[in-house]
Amino acid sequence: MNITVKNIKNGLKGTITIPPDKSISHRAVMFSALTGGKTKITNFSKGADCISTLNIIQQLGCDVKFIDENNLIIIAPNKLITPTQVLNCGNSGTTMRLISGILATQNFESTLIGDASLSKRPMKRIIEPLELMGAQICHNDYRAPLKIFGKKLQPINYKSKLASAQVKSCILLAGLNTKGETTFEEPFKSRNHSELMLEYLGAEILSIGNKVSIKKSILQPKNLSIPGDISSAAFFIAAASIVPNSDIIVKNVGLNPTRTGIIDILQKMGANIEILNKKIECLEEIGDIRIKTSELNGAEIKAEIIPRLIDELPIIAVLASQANGKTIVKDAQDLRNKESDRISCLVKELTKIGINITETEDGFIIEGKTSIKGDAEVECYHDHRLAMSLYVAGLIAKKPITIKEFHWVDISFPEFLSLMEKIKI
Repeated sequence: MNITVKNIKNGLKGTITIPPDKSISHRAVMFSALTGGKTKITNFSKGADCISTLNIIQQLGCDVKFIDENNLIIIAPNKLITPTQVLNCGNSGTTMRLISGILATQNFESTLIGDASLSKRPMKRIIEPLELMGAQICHNDYRAPLKIFGKKLQPINYKSKLASAQVKSCILLAGLNTKGETTFEEPFKSRNHSELMLEYLGAEILSIGNKVSIKKSILQPKNLSIPGDISSAAFFIAAASIVPNSDIIVKNVGLNPTRTGIIDILQKMGANIEILNKKIECLEEIGDIRIKTSELNGAEIKAEIIPRLIDELPIIAVLASQANGKTIVKDAQDLRNKESDRISCLVKELTKIGINITETEDGFIIEGKTSIKGDAEVECYHDHRLAMSLYVAGLIAKKPITIKEFHWVDISFPEFLSLMEKIKI
C-alpha cells in the first residue's frame, strides 16, 4: 500500500491514547509462559511482532484466551512442551533473541525461523554468550534459522561490548533456569523492562548500575498491565513539536527512565513538553505527555543516551531538520542492524525530500533549519519506523510525499493512521 502525505495547514490538536508497549508486551507473554499458572495481561499489543511471540508460546503449550480486543489470559503448563513444528518469529528480532534464552535451557529441540528481513539480522550477539553457558545452537552464519538443542546450562559472568536489552534479556532468561548466579554487564544501561518484570514476578534478581545478576528462580503468576509505547508516542510527540499551531496530549505512556531518551533530547533542544499524571504500575513509570509546537535547537546525541533512544533516531532525524543549527548523532552504529540499515536508508530517503543530512560510519549529521521540499516518492525498505518518520516529514513538506509500501507500519503500529487523522484539524 502506497500513501501520499500532504502538508498540514492548521496544526495537530487533541488527546490520544497510544497503543500498548511492544517491548513490555513481548516480555509479559514470555514470562507468563514460565509461571506454570494463570496470568491476566491488560492492554496487550496486537502488532504483528507481538502476535508472533504469542503464537510461539501457544506452540510451547500455553493456553491463550482473549477476553476482548487487548486483554487476554494465559494459562501456562508446568513445563513447556516440545513444539511439533518450527517456531516462526516473523519480522520480530525481539521474539527470536529473547525466546532463544528460554529454549536453550529446555529438555527438547526447537527451530526458530523468521521472514526474509529477520533472517538477515545478526544473532551472533546472543549465540556467543549462550554457547559460553554450554548451549548448543546450529545457525546459518550466525543468522536464522536457529536450531536449538535445549540442555542444562552453566552460569556465566558476561561482559558485553554492546548495550542491548535484547541480549541482556536473553541471558537473564537462560540464567533464570540455570543453577547458580548469572551476571550480565553492559557499557551503558539499556532498557530494563526485563529486570523490572522479573523482579515483579518474584525472580531473585539484582541490578546495580550497568550490571544485573539473576539466580535460578520460579516465577509467580501475577496480573500484568502494559503502558502505552513511548516509541510509538515519539512520532506524535515529534509531529506536534514541528507542525505549526499544534498542541496535543498523549495519554498513558510508559516513562521508564531507560526509554525516555527522546524526551530528554527534546528538552535539551528546547521543546515545549510537559509530563502529567505520573504513576507506577507493575514497577513501570507511566504518565501523560503534553507537547506544543516548539522552536528547537540542534544537539549532539552520542554514547550513553543512545540505548535509551535507539528506536527513535529516525524520527529524531526529522526533528533535527527543523532545529536551528547542527545536530550530530554518533555511537549509533547498531542502527545498521535493524529492519534495514537505518543509517544508510534514512540518509538516502531524507535527502530525496530536501533534508540536508550526511551519513557517517556510526550515525549522521543534519544541518538545520531545512525547508522540506517533498515532491518525491520514497522507500521504507520494509522498515516501519522509517515509514512513520517519512510520514511526519510529509506533514510539513511544501509538496506531497508518496511513501511506498506503507503497510509495513502494521508490524508495530496498525493504529498509526487512524490516530494521526484524529488529531488533524
